[in-house]
Amino acid sequence: MARILGVDYGDSRIGLAISDQTKSIAFPFRTIKNDGLEVLIEFLGKVRFEKKIESVVVGLPLGLDGRDTNQTKKVRNFSEEIKILGLPIYLQDERLSSVSAKKSLIKENLKTGHNKEKIDERAASIVLQHYLDINK
Repeated sequence: MARILGVDYGDSRIGLAISDQTKSIAFPFRTIKNDGLEVLIEFLGKVRFEKKIESVVVGLPLGLDGRDTNQTKKVRNFSEEIKILGLPIYLQDERLSSVSAKKSLIKENLKTGHNKEKIDERAASIVLQHYLDINK
């Protein structure tokens, strides 16, 4: 069975999460450095085949008022560019996902100042889990 990849896109780092095969639970996968679109597409292509990914959910960072921000525009452009992977791409509201991720790490007594990678992949899993819950 195929899985779904969750993406928390950022200018410096990109958090990734993967669903289980039943598409019920999202798990943090990893965080990668944003070294440009070409490198990213190559990496995502490898993940696609290694993890049997069937679609991608990208967190959409809307402003608290629901409007697009500068980062929203970057994410929309990124989502268009990764269509080259040949997978369906879905956008999921990610408002406050990074805040939730940081709080969950604090509850686990993990320092958040030096764990930005953990925050990014946890944020990706929160966004993906939200998508999975809505689309059951």
